[in-house]
Amino acid sequence: MQACRRAAVERPVVRAGQMLLAAAALAWAAGCDAPTPPVATAQASAGQVRPPAAAAVTRYAAARFLEQASFGPTEAEIDRVRSLGYAAWIDEQLALPPTQLDGRTARHYDELADPRARQREYWNFQRQWYGAALAGRDQLRQRMAYALSQIVVISLVNNQPYGLFEYHNMLQRQAFGAYGVLLRSVSVHPAMGYFLDNVSNRSAKYCIGCAANENYARELMQLFSIGLVRLNLDGTPVRDAQGRPIETYTQQDVSDMARALTGWEYDYGSTSETYAFLGNTMLGTQPLLHDDDAKTVLGTAFPAGRTAPQELDQAIGVLMAHPNTAPFVSLRLIQRFTASDPSPAYVGRVAAVFRNDGRGAVGNLAAVVKAILLDPEARRGDAGTGDAASFGKVREPVLHTTGLLRGLGCRGLPYEPTTLQPWLPAMQEAYNAPSVFNFYAPTDRAPGSNLLAPEQALLNGLTFRSWISDLDHIQRNWVLSGVGCDLAPLVQAARRSPQDFIELVNQRWFRGALPGATRAALLAAWQNQTVPTMEERVTLVLSFALSSPAYGAAT
Repeated sequence: MQACRRAAVERPVVRAGQMLLAAAALAWAAGCDAPTPPVATAQASAGQVRPPAAAAVTRYAAARFLEQASFGPTEAEIDRVRSLGYAAWIDEQLALPPTQLDGRTARHYDELADPRARQREYWNFQRQWYGAALAGRDQLRQRMAYALSQIVVISLVNNQPYGLFEYHNMLQRQAFGAYGVLLRSVSVHPAMGYFLDNVSNRSAKYCIGCAANENYARELMQLFSIGLVRLNLDGTPVRDAQGRPIETYTQQDVSDMARALTGWEYDYGSTSETYAFLGNTMLGTQPLLHDDDAKTVLGTAFPAGRTAPQELDQAIGVLMAHPNTAPFVSLRLIQRFTASDPSPAYVGRVAAVFRNDGRGAVGNLAAVVKAILLDPEARRGDAGTGDAASFGKVREPVLHTTGLLRGLGCRGLPYEPTTLQPWLPAMQEAYNAPSVFNFYAPTDRAPGSNLLAPEQALLNGLTFRSWISDLDHIQRNWVLSGVGCDLAPLVQAARRSPQDFIELVNQRWFRGALPGATRAALLAAWQNQTVPTMEERVTLVLSFALSSPAYGAAT
């Protein structure tokens, strides 16, 4: 994405150490300067990507690919992509086992006796989640699980930390499976039952005053599968004779879907651990809880006398057969990996793979993510030229943080030595969205533009203040080296010369293509520093660099 055209964002209003606001403004302007184009590598044939020979993948192209497919490039992973080529690297990643988090300590605590226990377990979750994102080998699986967590959303705002552990582990296991199987697993997961109230969804016949709870049924359709309006395969809306979008479902569909989803309850098992049930699949075995009368959902008859599991299976089958599901989910996954505003043709190619992976399977997420990453539109910018001005995505705070930390060699989150509080990005924490609608809507657009730019909703003064100032504060007061973060190479380069330091920043975080004007702004910022130590100067100027559009807009 061309940041100067795309990112109309609020500029910083804070000094970081001795950082000058004028220099900050200069760096933002510098983001419009074009990088030096590397050698082209990707080749297209008959509308599909023909993976290039491994030796033809430039360092720039490999780094760009990893910004899309991982939590940030590292030298080792860049070498791996260049050695294997894109397709073989993806295949290798698909074969790696999932990284599972250990939430056992979150299964039981007493908040009355220890009011900070829930907070500590949430920090434990974030430390493990980031530890896997920063140091795990299964980078593509983790990026897919993170992408799915922003589509089939649960959040700590209405959950317990153990639910986050187990839900994330489920998404990791299901990340490259069938989307229909994933939707069923989501539907019977107690963390989702807790979050969207389906565990309270009861047949009206169960008790006086009982009624179906429509919360989960509505979001299963609106947010997780088919959306509000009918779609063509390329994601464009189907319109009536007056040009108006046609709605996908009616209120009666929501009501009957909710009735089909009645009857699920927690499996408490035999343990006395307070939150252990959040690791057990919900049960649908009590006939009195389920509405087994006949229903009609999206034009499909649900006969009377069916059990809760049978009706859930039929409901998922109806959604997976719906023509909207492929383009609806494909667009959202493209947005999470490569482009906020993909062309209809790009969406259509990926949606076609969602509908049929070449072997007749529907919703094969492994095939879908491969299609997303190898599509000609995704790989067109590997040469550094020829990319559309609207392509790419704003780097959201979580990915900004992981990119920074992986570039520093961190294996975990820096933390405050007394409280052990981990450093989390301002405005966005994994699995802590304000609602089921996530931190931003897929339909959010750049200010003054018709271009989709969901992540830009998180770019404000607080975000930029954090990006500019946090690393310096943490370097001076928090634990960095204890989690593997290594500033020494940057400090050593800076002691040789400012130019050597800026070049190392260029290689680690800018694919070796730092724009000339940004490079000049960084040199000016370096010369304007009056902080007492080299470490402070390095962290301030690095933070300044990573707050520029050249880094913030991933193209």
